[in-house]
Amino acid sequence: MRLPVMPPVRPMRARPVPSLPPPDSHPAGLVYEPRWDGLRCLVFRDRDEVELGSRRSLTRYFPEVVQAAREALPERCVVDGVIVVRSGARLDFGALANRIHPAASRIRRLAAQTPAWFIAFDLLALGEEGLLEVPFGERRRRLVEALGRAGDPVYVAPATTDYGTARRWLEVFEDGVVAKPRDVPYRPDERVLYEVRHERTADCVIAGYRWHRQVVGSLLLGLFAEDGRLWHVGVADGFSMIRRRELVEELSGYRLHDGEEHPWAGWENPERHAGEDPPDALPGPERDLPWTPVRPELVCEVAYDRLEGRRFRQAARFRRLRPDRDARSCTYAQLARPVRFDIAELLVTGRVDGS
Repeated sequence: MRLPVMPPVRPMRARPVPSLPPPDSHPAGLVYEPRWDGLRCLVFRDRDEVELGSRRSLTRYFPEVVQAAREALPERCVVDGVIVVRSGARLDFGALANRIHPAASRIRRLAAQTPAWFIAFDLLALGEEGLLEVPFGERRRRLVEALGRAGDPVYVAPATTDYGTARRWLEVFEDGVVAKPRDVPYRPDERVLYEVRHERTADCVIAGYRWHRQVVGSLLLGLFAEDGRLWHVGVADGFSMIRRRELVEELSGYRLHDGEEHPWAGWENPERHAGEDPPDALPGPERDLPWTPVRPELVCEVAYDRLEGRRFRQAARFRRLRPDRDARSCTYAQLARPVRFDIAELLVTGRVDGS
């Protein structure tokens, strides 16, 4: 492989900002794109040679993306984008994460069962020309021109310079919006873009905690379903050391008394059983990431990005205890549900139904 930009290249990154910056906040203006829940990937193609790179090589895990790159991308190019897996009308990061597996037979099977898409949003090289120093606005124009009309399984990410459209995307798109200055060159591994992520809040039941040395490391969170069962919804962290020490004392009063049974009794690692009934067998609580159960009576407020199935997609951020809240009132009904739309329609048209 001989290209003007050769692997490895670390992707250019974005820094989080609290609100969507308006176009006039940057002298050259901004281009807005949806933020995608997938695996960041740079595709290097030199005719039949294709390498899927990022902070690690992804080539062996996504043979269908390699083949799609040979069929849909220019003969010699370097394209920045993201690999995603679709489940119905939504993106499914869990199914995508399952694709990273050491067994070749499993890789082939999952490539057929849960095929991936590649969504392109930047162009680093084309033919003999390296484009790292070219402003993003021009790179974006060249990308659209080079890839032509979007089509399964390779798409060009929708983009807009209209602030109203970008605000609409931020309201309905689960993973947020990225704002890119039109004059920025490609700066590998530097945070020169801006991303706005959702921060939703929820009141959750504290069902247990894990230790970090002699202080609380993380809280195990629960929410009640309609049938009254307490489901494991994720963990909360993000405490200062002072707060970790305080929680040791605050949670001590909720430890189980003799004869009391926890809703997750015998569940040595509830995260492994997300979406399942608690097992009847009682494996030793000392096995594999032990945790300390507490009576599910204390409530805390946490911030989270998004819900995936019955669980928070990532660790929630602890905000405060809520001793004024009744634990039984902490149900899934309180969680904000994003507007439902077909991801394929967004990729092809750049519009959300009803917008």
